[in-house]
Amino acid sequence: MPQIPVLADNLPPLFLDLLGSDYEILPWEVSSQSTSLRRAEAIITYGHPKVDGPLLDRAPNVRVVSNHGVGVDHIDVAAANSRNIPVGNTPGCLDGSTADLTFALILATARNVVIGDHFARSAEFTVYEPSLLIGKEVNGATLGIVGLGRIGKQVAKRARAFDMRVLYHNRHRDLAAESEYATEYRNLDDLLAESDFIALNCPLTVETTNLISTAQFAMMKRSAILINMARGGVVDTDALYEALSTGRICGAGIDVTQPEPLPRNHPLLRLQNLVITPHLGSASDRTRRRMIELTIENLRAGLAGQPLLNRVI
Repeated sequence: MPQIPVLADNLPPLFLDLLGSDYEILPWEVSSQSTSLRRAEAIITYGHPKVDGPLLDRAPNVRVVSNHGVGVDHIDVAAANSRNIPVGNTPGCLDGSTADLTFALILATARNVVIGDHFARSAEFTVYEPSLLIGKEVNGATLGIVGLGRIGKQVAKRARAFDMRVLYHNRHRDLAAESEYATEYRNLDDLLAESDFIALNCPLTVETTNLISTAQFAMMKRSAILINMARGGVVDTDALYEALSTGRICGAGIDVTQPEPLPRNHPLLRLQNLVITPHLGSASDRTRRRMIELTIENLRAGLAGQPLLNRVI
């Protein structure tokens, strides 16, 4: 039986093992003369390659786009749907691991974990000094969650173990979540003004692009710490640098940037009050395996003309 041509790049060995031998993996080529594009019957997006209308027009045989991950801001879903190409993603399986890293960044930023690690390894650390690197207390602080979806709810759940007061902002109030997760609704401005820690767990959309910029930083406490586990584009990069470098806010922990990665000479990378990780939100062993499995399930369903397990509308 001939293999089905699938456009995909940089798939790890586990992904290839789970795919099996039914598929021919084609290199990701975007030129108008690309043989891969013309032959492909499906697309797997591993990482964030751009899939838009012009690319799909050069790939006339594609029957499904299966995204490894939840966020699909790199895929023109409307363009795919207009061509009767379903787009699948992998929600649900990465909520816990992403919430874990949200709290890892809260703790690392608040308690000077990265700076402390570097100092503890340095030649300068020869005597214990009790006044060294006094951080912000997380226990009992106020956490504002922007985007109380699946991941945001898991963050709220973890916050209860730290006796935190939890505020949230969504486009619409979620009364059931307020009861279940002991959260209080606020409009965005009030949430920013009241919170000691602000966790961004919302998707990147037209409405959330540069949601946090100069005006929003001005509303925050000077002691506030911003955590971005959403997408880099939710925060205005220049405004973030200005807020951190001038002391407008105390610190930030970010797993995503705009652009991603930042240029190696970007001034944000020189700031000590910033903790930055390379988009590790879902990067745990169990979560990544389940994401791969769901990506493959969506791929197979789309190629068989069956409903996707998780379809983006």
